[in-house]
Amino acid sequence: MDPCPFCSIAAGRGLARMIFEDDHAVVFFPLVPATLGHTLVVPRVHAPDLWAMTPTRAERLLATALRVGAALRDHLAPEGMNVIHSAGSAASQTVFHAHVHLVPRWRGDAMGPLWPGGGAGVRDTAALDVLADEMAALLRPPAPPRG
Repeated sequence: MDPCPFCSIAAGRGLARMIFEDDHAVVFFPLVPATLGHTLVVPRVHAPDLWAMTPTRAERLLATALRVGAALRDHLAPEGMNVIHSAGSAASQTVFHAHVHLVPRWRGDAMGPLWPGGGAGVRDTAALDVLADEMAALLRPPAPPRG
């Protein structure tokens, strides 16, 4: 048996309520969904998270998530939808094979809020300003070579 449950499902050996598959991804309902329509979009090729994937594979995964999410929205008409990719145990990742959760949402459903309430969060504006400057510098296009 594969040590990765999602590799096993992608190979057709794992238990799943499969709703779509192609050469690049498998799409299925988890065995115990958080809400009606909760869906997993999983690449066939193992990678622990999006950042370990090639850009082309990540693009295919997200394109499939968009297609399936649109079908879920059209069919179930939820009040909202979470699109979740967790990378690392600190982000609540429990299966270390990249995947996207599509979670249709309704007021009062079992999911509950995803963000801290009551104004909790980072309030150190100086640290936020420094980080904003650092990230802007990292993302700035490189200067053209002189010559």
